[in-house]
Amino acid sequence: MKKAPLFMLLSMATMSLTAQNDFDALLVAGVDNAERFANDYLAPGTNGLMHSMNANWFNTAEAKPLGGFEISIIANASTIKDDNKSFLMSIADYNSDPDQDFEISFPDGVASKNVATALGENDPDVDIIVTYEDALLGEQSETITLPSGIGESSANLLPTAFIQGALGLSKGIEVKGRFVPKIETDEVSLSMYGAGLQVEFTKWLPADKILPVAISGLVAYTHIDGSYDLTESSGIDGEDQRLENDTNTILAQLIASTKLPVINFYGGIGYIKGKSESDLLGTYRISNGPFFSETVTDPFSVSSEVSAVRGTIGTKLKLGFFRLNAEYHISEFDAFSLGINFGFR
Repeated sequence: MKKAPLFMLLSMATMSLTAQNDFDALLVAGVDNAERFANDYLAPGTNGLMHSMNANWFNTAEAKPLGGFEISIIANASTIKDDNKSFLMSIADYNSDPDQDFEISFPDGVASKNVATALGENDPDVDIIVTYEDALLGEQSETITLPSGIGESSANLLPTAFIQGALGLSKGIEVKGRFVPKIETDEVSLSMYGAGLQVEFTKWLPADKILPVAISGLVAYTHIDGSYDLTESSGIDGEDQRLENDTNTILAQLIASTKLPVINFYGGIGYIKGKSESDLLGTYRISNGPFFSETVTDPFSVSSEVSAVRGTIGTKLKLGFFRLNAEYHISEFDAFSLGINFGFR
């Protein structure tokens, strides 16, 4: 069993994917079938990531005054539910093309089977058999072990982490930015950034100073891109083999919070919309028997989208320039977050 840090790319380099085969091995079963499988396999992971990366954009509804600032170290995690760990793989879907010159089956002959997504684990391994007719050797078959996922090694969490800054402008306006320093290894390249704008509506009211609560709105954009080099781990001959991911999200949030000196509570309702695109790129020479092969370039792209309402509750402790906050989000993927904040206002 080989260790492939493919999912490290998709979850902020904080975990690795244990996989029996990479997606490129599935090209033996046809490009369309490999694309179909990759889409079902990756979607729960990338969707959970999009929820995780949007936690802790705020810890109060109060906007900082002109020149007020805050620097934060933030750790988030979305939770993995059991139905995110597997999907039903139907053999009929993989034999639906009348022009394909091969047939796919499970070794035990069943028509469908639950198999692991990137968030699950195949225990025991799950194989498929690709049967084709060789012009010289007659009927031939090849067994492919389907990729497993992160399974229990993730503690059912999809973590992300950021460094974040916030700066107060005039009239209840606050700007925010978050980033992860670029990560580069022999196999993985990853970068992340985001920007947000928070506006406190109660600052515009004459009674702002005596109101017990603050109300504001937030709009934030977050971007992740990365690349994982498949060259060393690939089981198929070729050049420049890699998986690239591009993820973009928008968050709109209405926020309310108390205005107490030390301990405060905040919450709100928000809407997340995002898209994650993964591209299998490079050249792959796929063998079909000992005498024939096919070269495929940039085989496929898959994507997943989220469009979800979320509710947020949180609390914040303020001790001078030091602040500590914790929050929980309820949505398609629930998430929680902790923040250590240093600031002046």
